[in-house]
Amino acid sequence: MTSIITKEFGEFDAAVEDFNDSSQEWRRLFSELLGTFFLVLVAAGGGMMGHAFPDTISRTAAVVAPGLMVMGIILFMGRVSGAHLNPAVTLAFSLRGDFPWRRVPGYVVTQLIGATLAVLFLRAVIGVSGTYGSNYVAPGFTAGEAFLMEAVLTLGLVSVILGTASGAQNIGLFGALGVAGYIALAGLWGSPISGASMNPARTFGPDLVGQDFSNYWVYVAGPLTGAVLAVGAAWILRGSGGGKSGSGAAQGALATEVKRPDQE
Repeated sequence: MTSIITKEFGEFDAAVEDFNDSSQEWRRLFSELLGTFFLVLVAAGGGMMGHAFPDTISRTAAVVAPGLMVMGIILFMGRVSGAHLNPAVTLAFSLRGDFPWRRVPGYVVTQLIGATLAVLFLRAVIGVSGTYGSNYVAPGFTAGEAFLMEAVLTLGLVSVILGTASGAQNIGLFGALGVAGYIALAGLWGSPISGASMNPARTFGPDLVGQDFSNYWVYVAGPLTGAVLAVGAAWILRGSGGGKSGSGAAQGALATEVKRPDQE
């Protein structure tokens, strides 16, 4: 029995070494592409399916579904890439020092590609424009008001993500429940004004495929501003960085390339 356990740990250590190898970055990028594909498949799919099949998908279902999907994605591939699925999250982890800046462009590009592929798939299958799956400023509200809503909603989302992925308060896979719950809750009350995107990639896919970037700046500037504010709030609450567990959560448990003094 001892020899079997030793062998298994040896195989696990070898896998860790493989993921620390930068040549394995393609696995992490594929993970982000696939995860963002599934997230946008559900997020944009709610609006597109609702247009194709009227009165079948309620607003409640449309905003809760992405939260449940994110929970599933974190659980099945979070250990590979960190399951960012969102340029704002990638930015926040890098600003906090938990994620290497050199890896940010690759993550953001694959997230945008994954989102676009999801909407292309939906359009091919359902036969409706990608614009029905996008986010828009509600009638009677200004782009500035929608920007503020997106910034505040993303502040909360990224705060939950950073807070559950830190050395001071690391709750492991249960963090997926907190993130999923927040996404659903934010959508339930915030979506009427801005759509509660909180994710530049989630809105980019439908806008690109639908060729309509009306007020897209709201869904870039709002989430990025919220992410920066969340990093500042995290610093006030816990100090700089998320420690070893924060780096592990940001990069995947099999890839902790950012070294900190408290990791020695």
